[in-house]
Amino acid sequence: MTEPTQILHSIPVDPLTGAISVPIYQTSTFVQSAPGVHQGYDYARTNNPTRKVLEDLSAQLENGSTGVAFASGLAAIDAVLKLLDTGDEIIAVEDIYGGAFRQFTHIYAKFGISVKYVDTTNVLNIIDAITPKTKLLWIETPTNPTLKITDLKAAAKIATSAGILLCVDNTFASPVLQKPLDLGADIVIHSATKYLGGHSDLISGLVVTKDPELGARIKFIQNATGAILSPFDSWLVIRGIETLHLRVEQHASNAQKLAEYLSHSPLVNQVYYPGLVSHLNHDIAAEQMSAFGGVVAFDLKIDDAALATKIVTGTRLFKLAESLGGVKSLCCLPCEMTHKSIPRDKRYQSGVTDSLVRLSVGLENADDLIQDLDTALKQTEKYTNQSSSIL
Repeated sequence: MTEPTQILHSIPVDPLTGAISVPIYQTSTFVQSAPGVHQGYDYARTNNPTRKVLEDLSAQLENGSTGVAFASGLAAIDAVLKLLDTGDEIIAVEDIYGGAFRQFTHIYAKFGISVKYVDTTNVLNIIDAITPKTKLLWIETPTNPTLKITDLKAAAKIATSAGILLCVDNTFASPVLQKPLDLGADIVIHSATKYLGGHSDLISGLVVTKDPELGARIKFIQNATGAILSPFDSWLVIRGIETLHLRVEQHASNAQKLAEYLSHSPLVNQVYYPGLVSHLNHDIAAEQMSAFGGVVAFDLKIDDAALATKIVTGTRLFKLAESLGGVKSLCCLPCEMTHKSIPRDKRYQSGVTDSLVRLSVGLENADDLIQDLDTALKQTEKYTNQSSSIL
């Protein structure tokens, strides 16, 4: 039986009514027949039947033992960091999500947890950065927004030999395209806001662990700190997962076509998409991913944020907005949006220039998306030519 079929039929039919859609248990508490005697649920922060379906489903998607659902992707990151103690050290991917950087820098640094940022596309950099204080290796692959790829098998071997945990943010790939736990990771996190939900109508985060004991620790943190996902949003993610495989396949197909189009544009300096053979880590991506995802980034030959702004405000189908992974295409300018909290010199060090544009390629017709982007680029080219003639 293929995975899409298994996933669809692992979503339970309601045993009370036969409802084929998971019921939304919108309740704060559960009646007990005697003190401490109940049907597996006592208080909704600790557990909820709708949320449990999602948590079990997320564990199955990632071939893990335990899934835990949170109110946001950042709440999921926060729960993993709470596994650490004062004095511990994290080695993190250099090209890191701005929200994770903000949390590492402005929240956990004051508790004595330090971070080293390295280019993990060369795993020797990981080895060089490890010290006796290192307790966690934090990988995003593909990264946000320059789509760098880390060899997860190699990173897992390094982490295992050093006795440190490997956590992989698998948001950009989704479990459809990449399964980090199968490649040796200990923890996988997702912003389920993105591809798992898939419709830009919820905020959610997931943590999945390979080891049940580690999963129990995350579950304890979830209950103790209370950043739980609501029953309704849990139901929305479940509904999104029902079409996840079909959507991700189309996202990736459209993204490949747009990346190939952009690679021939005279205005574009570099296209970042692991599906292009020109991508630095294409071979590793092809080995550990079944396709290359729905995000494409590019920067301009003239590295100017004002010029890039004309592109992201000049599209009709690509809507200017943060986030990604929804059915409708989005575009953003990371230097002013998703990565604004990262200092400019650090952004540039990881390849996030002022003119870098990130595209979340949706499910529209690929030719329509290419035409939309082509129109915006040509308008920008006209503006560039006019400016040059004036100068």
